Amino acid sequence: MASQLHEGAPAALVSSGRVSSTRTVERALALLSAVCSGEAVGLTACARHTGLPASTALRLLRTLESVGFVSRDDAGSFRPGPTMIQLGATAIGRHELARLAAPALDRIGARTNESAYLSIRGVNETAVYIAVVEGTHAVRHTSWVGRAVPMRGLAVGQVLGGEVEAGGYVAGRDVDEPDVTAIVAPVRYAGGVAAAVSVIGPTYRIDEDTMHEYGRVVAAEAAGLSQLLGDGSANGEPGP
Repeated sequence: MASQLHEGAPAALVSSGRVSSTRTVERALALLSAVCSGEAVGLTACARHTGLPASTALRLLRTLESVGFVSRDDAGSFRPGPTMIQLGATAIGRHELARLAAPALDRIGARTNESAYLSIRGVNETAVYIAVVEGTHAVRHTSWVGRAVPMRGLAVGQVLGGEVEAGGYVAGRDVDEPDVTAIVAPVRYAGGVAAAVSVIGPTYRIDEDTMHEYGRVVAAEAAGLSQLLGDGSANGEPGP
């Protein structure tokens, strides 16, 4: 019966239904993106971020909650749900670049004792951290895997944007987090910059000499990864 009604329906009505369904999916995905952008996001912030009426946002968020893509805490704020976390972990775990970079991150962690990261360019001018080897110090930078940060003003953003200094790495102090230093180098491929390798640690432990030492370590490992991706470089030097 349903198929007969659909086949006999005017083309305008069928087209209208498809547009409505597409719009609903787009709105739901926008809300999911808003929920995943912070620690916990309230309904007002979700509605403002997506430009939706609060009632529409709440209806869609409840649907996402019912299938596990979002969850609500005791304060009523929304967080990524178990289904979203599972899918994200699976995607990251299967990411070929993360697999290739694992030995390099291990070596960086062993040489520096600080947290080593792999990040890629995300949507809306963000950098997304997709792999980490945590440092061995009692005070260390804890995992940012899955987190997206604005690229503007950050060392990782400069590297992913292709703006790398002559030494092959970029260092940034106290930009995104207080008292934190990041040293970042590009992983290149034939088409440009594929990813960024970083060392992140507390500023009090990374003086100027240590920063440049870590920069050379990160740049060398990034150059090795670049060669694996076929950037056309030779002798461990970063590609063009």
